[in-house]
Amino acid sequence: MRDVRIALFRPEIAANFGAMLRLGACLGVDIEIVEPCGFPLDHRRIRRSGMDYVAHVDYRRHADWNAFRGWLDGEGRRLVLLSRHASVAYHRLSYRPGDVLLLGRESAGVPEMVRERADLAVRIPMRRPVRSLNLVTAAAIVVGEALRQLGAFDDEGG
Repeated sequence: MRDVRIALFRPEIAANFGAMLRLGACLGVDIEIVEPCGFPLDHRRIRRSGMDYVAHVDYRRHADWNAFRGWLDGEGRRLVLLSRHASVAYHRLSYRPGDVLLLGRESAGVPEMVRERADLAVRIPMRRPVRSLNLVTAAAIVVGEALRQLGAFDDEGG
């Protein structure tokens, strides 16, 4: 069971949300959304931003951080925060089935209380003085490594 998931903490940009749905569809990774979002999140907008990929990805909405934590704890999943402030490089972590990779808001990341509740935090090493990658690019890099470690690509034909 690979069952790695991506969680978005209060996403602010609808286009990034749509691209994340596409990433999830292409890699077989479910998406968790911690609301509120910085844009109206209704069926029409989800369909528009996710295009025809929406039919190929499962996503779940959580009303707020507490609802998400309740789901996470109930499922017994490990929360891995992607943060430029983390000391561990993403490729040095041993990922586990059931891991949830959490990405913060595009403008501000996650608040301290969320950072404290994460089981682990990883960073993507980057050249200075740049600060960060696009949210979806960062997710693709880390979820790709997690899936590789868990053998998700071993039986793929190409």
